[in-house]
Parts: sequence; structure tokens; C-alpha cells
Amino acid sequence: MMRNGSTTRQGSGTGDRGSAATLSIPRTLLALAAAMLAAHGAQAFQVNDAEDPLITRAREILRSAPLVDGHNDTPGQYLWRVENRVSELDLTKGTADLDPFMHTDIPRLRAGGVGAQFWSVYIPASETGSRPGDVRRVIDQIDVVKRMCRAYPEHLALAYTADDIERIARGGRIASLIGMEGGQSIEASLGALRQLYDLGARYMTLTHSQNTEWADSSTDEREFGGLSAFGEEVVREMNRLGMLVDLSHVSPETMHDALDIAEAPVIFSHSSARAVCDHPRNVPDDVLTRVRETKGVVMVTFVPVFVSEDLRVWFEAYSAERDRLREAGVEGDDFDREVAAYRAKHPAPEATLSQVADHIDHIRDIAGVECIGIGGDYDGVGDLPTGLEDVSTYPALFAELLRRGYTEEELRMIAGGNVLRVMREAEAVARRLQRERGPSEILYEAPASAEGDGESEE
Repeated sequence: MMRNGSTTRQGSGTGDRGSAATLSIPRTLLALAAAMLAAHGAQAFQVNDAEDPLITRAREILRSAPLVDGHNDTPGQYLWRVENRVSELDLTKGTADLDPFMHTDIPRLRAGGVGAQFWSVYIPASETGSRPGDVRRVIDQIDVVKRMCRAYPEHLALAYTADDIERIARGGRIASLIGMEGGQSIEASLGALRQLYDLGARYMTLTHSQNTEWADSSTDEREFGGLSAFGEEVVREMNRLGMLVDLSHVSPETMHDALDIAEAPVIFSHSSARAVCDHPRNVPDDVLTRVRETKGVVMVTFVPVFVSEDLRVWFEAYSAERDRLREAGVEGDDFDREVAAYRAKHPAPEATLSQVADHIDHIRDIAGVECIGIGGDYDGVGDLPTGLEDVSTYPALFAELLRRGYTEEELRMIAGGNVLRVMREAEAVARRLQRERGPSEILYEAPASAEGDGESEE
């Protein structure tokens, strides 16, 4: 999800997400999302495959190798829209007519050929890393995913392993996995990490938009130069558990440190190629080379500002103009008029499905086709690339890849085969490590300068 110019959430403010107003997203991004939503209209986007035989072929491929998507933020939608009351938001009905509309519901997941979904359980990052109560907040989101599955048992089923995914997909349901977005989720506790794994979490993104107490984020100031000693132990314990190490959101130094330590392949649950779009949330080529060597997976994301270099450059200028106006004391209606005038003079470029395919091409060229997956980040952003507006549109992307010469076997790998391989390798590493050693008993020790601050918090 985007925040601080790198990932977006629907909502405002920077506090806890106890209501619609607390799903952390900066006002700059809200304004951009609102303008884009107005341009597209709140409608359900459907792919017309009657005129394109490649889309028909793509649908057939996704029936034979159901898509495993690495990142979807629908659980957060339950939080900010209805305060986690699963009964009040019906996913069997279309959600495109909601205001603001959603990208995900069961009919569109079915139309998109989704066979397995990592549902993101997210809590906001903070300047101090984790905060007291973050573990409870994550458990609340895990509970939402489990209640979603109980609410729609004919459509969704919880999955914990690669075998579960294949079994559930064969039975005609969507395998539902849990991914923790941000290492702040564990409150710097390996005990919490283990218990969250027991509750079903199968990956953890080491940071979100800000540093944790033990790892550097891609969109925060350099603090550790990658992983701290405790951060290294987090990675080791994740490998022992069988929890996938997710390097989306982390700094390149953190990526390299994790790759140095990890005994199982890593994932990037929702990132694209930095050589194509120079956003810090994307993966540099030197890291892609190491992903090839270690047989990890980069799950290409659809977040527009990570996809289009022109849009990234535009967004930086747009953000700078908004900051300039605030610093000049422009407020209220005057601020809105100035921003509207700027946008009229400098319209935002669009991100497109074709550009997403360009990222896939680049990752194939550097890391190999066996290291590519899909992580759309639906319902975590305000807008999506043209042609990929909701979860029903995955066949259109696979049709474009067919058009570019990818074989059907390669597309089966990209759809889910690569992720299933990584999961099985992580499961095998965990079995070995559990024979070799017990749970880590290393404790996080706060720096001396931070101890007093921590004691004063409520």
C-alpha cells in the first residue's frame, strides 16, 4: 500500500486505524487518487474477450494454473469501512459501486482466474518502529481473514502450505493465505513472530514505509545500513519457521543483507523493476541478479507510481508544488484552486498494462522467467494502470504476455508455479532447520538512547 509517496492507503492521518480516518495515507496521495477515480468513474471494469482470442487462451491458462497473487489489501478495507465487521461488507456482491469503490469481490476474483490470494494484514508504520499494541492490531486483521473464509466457505478456504493451495484450487475455491505487511507487526519479539506464524501468517514484509527497530526501509532514512544483528536473527527464525521473507518495502542494503543470511528463497510480494521505473520501492538490477542465483520470486505490482517512470517524475513535481503552497501559507479553497490549476496545466501521465508487462520483460531478462510472480496490490491503492483496473483483469495481462511471445508453460510459472516452488523450498528448509535447532532465544535490546523514550510511552 502507498504511503509517504511510496505506497497508498485509503484514509487519512497517521494514527491507528480504528476508523475510516485512520488508514494512513498522506493527503497528497488522497488528492491524486480522488482525481484519478473521478477520471475513471466508479464502475466495474470487465475484459471483453469476445474480440481477442489471446484473452481466451489466457483464461484457459489460468484455469490450468490458477493465479497466486502476492498482495491484496481487502482486509484493510474491512477495517476502515466497517471497523472489521465482516458481516457488513458482502464480497459476493459487486463492490465497484461503493464510494470509494473497491477493486476486489468474489465475482471479479473468479473472472480474473485467481486461485490463491495472499491477503495482507497491515498496521501503519511509525517513526519509532513498532508500538505497544501492534501485535493485537495484527491479530485483529488475521481474524478478519479467517472470518472472511468462514463467511464464504463455498468460495474461500484458508491455506498454509503449497499443497493446501493446490488442493483448494482443485476443489474450485480460492486458497486464502495471510501475509504480514511490515516488521512492526511483531513488536521486536521473536516470540510474537512464532505465535503469529502459528495463527497463519506465511510471509512477513520486513519493513513498511518506515524503518523498524531492526531494519531499514526503502522510503526512510538510513539507520542500520540494512539489517541490525537482531534483524538478522529475525530472518533466521523466519527460515526456521517456514515463513517467507518478503523484501518489498526494504532498502537495497536490507535486501542484500537478507539475501546473505536467508537459507530459503525470498519473495518480493509487490514490487517491480527499478531499471524500468526508478522508484525506491522497486528492485535494483544487482538485487535481481541475486534473486536469480537464489531462485526467489519478484511478484510484479501494479501500483501506478511504481510502474510508470513518467508518472513517478510527475508525482514528485506535483508533491513539491503542494508542499510549496503549504509553506507559502495557502490554505482551504485557495489551496484547492491552486492545486487544480496546477493539474490542469500539468496533467498526470497514465500508467498502463503494457508498462507492467515491460517490468515483467525486464525481470525475465535479468533474473529469469522462473523468478517472476504477480502481486497486484489491489485495494491498497486508489488507482490502477489502464487495463488492470480490478482483479478481474489478470487475463488481459497474460494475453499481453502471450502477444509478446511468452509460452504457455512460462505463463503457468508466472501465474503461480514459481511461488509454489518457493513455498515448497521454504517448507523443506524449515523442516531441516527444525531438526538442527530449536526456537531462537535472542531478545531485542533497545539502544540506550531509546530506552527512556520507550518507558514514557503509554
